[in-house]
Amino acid sequence: MPSFLERLEWLPRLGIGVSTEYGAAAHDDSLDVFALRGREPGLARFLEIGVEIAKGLDADAERWIGAALPSTYHFLDINLDDPDDFDPAWMSAVGELVERIDPAWLCGDAGLWHFGPRERGHMLLLPPILSDDGASRMAEGIVRLREATGREVLPENPPGSAFIGNLHLLDFFARVCERADTGMLLDCAHLAIYQKTRVHGPEVGLADFPVERIIEMHVAGSQEHELDGYLYYEDDHTPAVLDDTRQIFTTATQRAENPRAVVFECERNPMEACLPGFARIQEILGEEWAS
Repeated sequence: MPSFLERLEWLPRLGIGVSTEYGAAAHDDSLDVFALRGREPGLARFLEIGVEIAKGLDADAERWIGAALPSTYHFLDINLDDPDDFDPAWMSAVGELVERIDPAWLCGDAGLWHFGPRERGHMLLLPPILSDDGASRMAEGIVRLREATGREVLPENPPGSAFIGNLHLLDFFARVCERADTGMLLDCAHLAIYQKTRVHGPEVGLADFPVERIIEMHVAGSQEHELDGYLYYEDDHTPAVLDDTRQIFTTATQRAENPRAVVFECERNPMEACLPGFARIQEILGEEWAS
């Protein structure tokens, strides 16, 4: 099998896109991706469809798929480091959806999506244990999902308010990507939260990360909160992007060798509130991303 860097030529350049998940557009003040595409087509070139198999696809996702518009499949229900999670029913359902959606690739937060069996009351999202053994187990899961679906699987660094393990998050994912021979979805907002939580500067670890594997990037808003003296950051997908997130995104954009897609995660906000954030992303990316 060709190496990932050889397989890169098969991945399309999607440009700037938006994300969604089941019910995200149900409220009147949520972003209408079709209205955005009609007004600013360069800002909604593709849709990252968040999928939890138990919920399926909502009307907006169905409409996008029906129009045969570019998309990616963002899983919301798989613990990649747990072999028991790849049960036949889930794998079969994923295969059917991949065939329907025809995504450019699969991606998703590579953490703990549920605790115990995959069941509605157990769904959550926690970071992985940042250890060498954990990186190997996650890499095995990525390879298994890639071989089953025939699509590239890009792990995404997840958010969190606490992290366990002896590795820096970027070191962990560098090992995951190398052992799975895959690319990376770098969530700049999640990385900014991690760096703040661990009291690191925003760019700590980026210089040593294999930037040739960064294929997709996410930008999103976050807010600072305090509870009983404990300071934490919420990944709330508002248009209010942290300065550290923007700094990470700028540096990653300058250094990444093979970027294919950027998502501004702002799906539960009005279009007018999101447009300035899109403008800043376009400014950082440069003119080559405008077409």
